[in-house]
Amino acid sequence: MKRRSIVKYAAVAAVMSLGLTACSGGGGGSDQAKQSGTVRVTLANHVWTDGIKAAIPEFEKSSGLKVELTQLGEDQLSDQYNVKLNAGSDEIDVMMYRPLQEGKAFAKNGYLADLTKNVSSDSNWDWKDYQEGPVKATTVDGKVVGVPIITEREVLYYRKDLLQAAGLQVPKTMDELEAAAKAIKASSPNTAGFVARTGKSAAVTQFSSFLYSFGGDFVDSSGKASVNTDAAKKAYSFYGGLIKNYGPANVSTDMSWPEAMAIFTQGGAAFYTEADSLYKNATDPAKSKVADKVGFAPLPAGPAGSKPYNIPSWALGVNQNSSNQENAWKFIQWATSKERTLEAQKAGVPGPRTSVWANPDGTSTYPKDLADAIAASAKSGVGHDRPEVVTVGKAREIVGAPIVATITGADSAAAANDAQTAFQTFLDSEKK
Repeated sequence: MKRRSIVKYAAVAAVMSLGLTACSGGGGGSDQAKQSGTVRVTLANHVWTDGIKAAIPEFEKSSGLKVELTQLGEDQLSDQYNVKLNAGSDEIDVMMYRPLQEGKAFAKNGYLADLTKNVSSDSNWDWKDYQEGPVKATTVDGKVVGVPIITEREVLYYRKDLLQAAGLQVPKTMDELEAAAKAIKASSPNTAGFVARTGKSAAVTQFSSFLYSFGGDFVDSSGKASVNTDAAKKAYSFYGGLIKNYGPANVSTDMSWPEAMAIFTQGGAAFYTEADSLYKNATDPAKSKVADKVGFAPLPAGPAGSKPYNIPSWALGVNQNSSNQENAWKFIQWATSKERTLEAQKAGVPGPRTSVWANPDGTSTYPKDLADAIAASAKSGVGHDRPEVVTVGKAREIVGAPIVATITGADSAAAANDAQTAFQTFLDSEKK
């Protein structure tokens, strides 16, 4: 199979390392790196990366290896991978990637080394400590191709003061959520009962938890499209209906999380479902007018229970073409250890290890109700928040169309039927 482009090609000549190198010297060939004991690591700009970068001297001292670190913004990172991985380059040993956005494509094109034996070889490092959802997302065709480093789940953000004033309890079911949103909207016309992402592509990840909680999924067990089942149609109608009926006035249908979060943090809505990893936007007084009034709870249960996504937004993998894979694994093993995961989580980066969430130090920097919601979500969470396909962007546009249709008052069921046809055609095209 021909290697296909994973991301849109950009001005490759402009793709540069941001000067973040943990040892002297340049890239060099793989033989040179191996002989000099150098591991070449490419990471994205992220709080997790900042913590690892600061701790690299510890790894170098204990391992005797040198780390050559390249840190890039997400677009630059994509361009870097698009060029080097497509060309079969061995200039990258360890790579930070997004399992649900590009992981399946990377694995299909042979970019990621099989780490199945590596993750099973050290009981102290403990692969069994990893949550089920993130493990599923970094496993392709039965092979482990990455180690999760950052996770997120969908939770319910809510205004404690508004619920108290209305005499309402925190909703535990979808029916209770709708009733509460309706009551607050009716009593306070200038306050939305509910807000969430509305953009055709952006909303898919947050809608996914509603889809699972209503008993649906994007594909069925045989791999066929399933976005027009009774469960899926009810989920589309419910999610879109919450926004249409109880959302902000004249709501836009192109909102991603920054726009939806802004409405919530400026006091414009009572309920908001969003990724737990974004919680500081709501609790930081410098960003939120309602910082001291925000509460958190697990996603309310639908007919199939509470089934939020529990996914790894980022993972570490090893370049299949690297001839330095043994040292690459040593770096990953260190960077994803229980100790390093605990330090990252204390810095506000939700991790994938069960033991760290069970450790009081691991939740010491989180609001207690959020930590409780995360713990509950991790147990029932689903390991994907979008269709698990190669061309993720196109798939999201297709399955997200009924969300917009419902919000704008169009026929939700008809839109789901149209999406079913388009999505199945898309899935068939990916098999060619």
